[in-house]
Amino acid sequence: MDHRRFELRDHRVRKTASADSQKREPLQRIRRGLRGGLALSLTVALGAVGCGEGRARLFLSIGTGGTGGIYYPLGGALANRLSQADSTRRFTAEVTGGSVENVNRVAAGEMDLGFTLSTTLVEAYTGGQDFPRALTELRIVAPLYPNVTHVLVGRDQEIRSIADFRGRRVSVGAPGSGTEQISKQMLETAGLTYEDVDERFLSFRESTDALRDGAIDGAILSVGYPAAAVLEAATSGAVRLLAVDEAHIETLMTQYPYYRVGTIPAGAYPGLDRSLRTVSVMNWIVGTTGLDGEVVVSVLRTLDEERARLEQVHGIAAQVDLAVLRDRAPIPLHDAASQWLERRPEVRDQ
Repeated sequence: MDHRRFELRDHRVRKTASADSQKREPLQRIRRGLRGGLALSLTVALGAVGCGEGRARLFLSIGTGGTGGIYYPLGGALANRLSQADSTRRFTAEVTGGSVENVNRVAAGEMDLGFTLSTTLVEAYTGGQDFPRALTELRIVAPLYPNVTHVLVGRDQEIRSIADFRGRRVSVGAPGSGTEQISKQMLETAGLTYEDVDERFLSFRESTDALRDGAIDGAILSVGYPAAAVLEAATSGAVRLLAVDEAHIETLMTQYPYYRVGTIPAGAYPGLDRSLRTVSVMNWIVGTTGLDGEVVVSVLRTLDEERARLEQVHGIAAQVDLAVLRDRAPIPLHDAASQWLERRPEVRDQ
């Protein structure tokens, strides 16, 4: 056997394998460094998928929230309707940590649209709580529905108000969520800080599961009603919902003008026999100044004309009021949203 020929062939095989490995290595590093939604952003950055007749189909992402809330199912329904209406774009709803993550990733160009609370939006635009710099490139695309603050405690807990959370184990929401921002403000206006409670950073579903298991004493959730996680816990009889007292509401609205009086109506959850007073904050869809105006108009048209289809996925869609674009937007509208509103007097004058 000619060992030299074998060695030469073996060298060529190893050289070819090494070259292939070098070609694959950057992509493997990218894949290892990306999670979930960022993989979608990579797809957009590297190009689009052909959709016939030489045109390319662009992939756009919508940042929503956890699976136990309302952002995710509503975002999924919206993405589905937008994709069906636009042959050149494919929209995908992403599971995220919520408002803070969404506005950061939208501003960074990692997502195209994001669901967010007024609380987060104002803080982000002005460089306030949780934002080291002002994200002035953010623009409002469309309004959603109001979030109401759910104050939950274990069924057998002797807790009557947020002030009673002192020394207790309290879920303040997932890290990087609008709920956590609201929890800080709710505690602050009740005379408490994280130093006064044993704070736990849990998602909606984790919060209600922990309440059922007795692992925490209370939780603050900012979400529309009925929220799946709350509904499940209330059905099992494991939690109670608390009202927010009038003095507390007044203090919140004075210090933070984006709060409004809110109500969780009787019957919204099993065992809730009377309506509860609380506070509410509007939800918005946000993009940046660089977002294509066609996308903005598509979102507004879908919310306006296909509301019934969205309601089939979640009844909260019935609470979307496009007229709030006129006088309740906490930061500037996207130019395309302003132009759409000007062309729609029946919305503008509601």
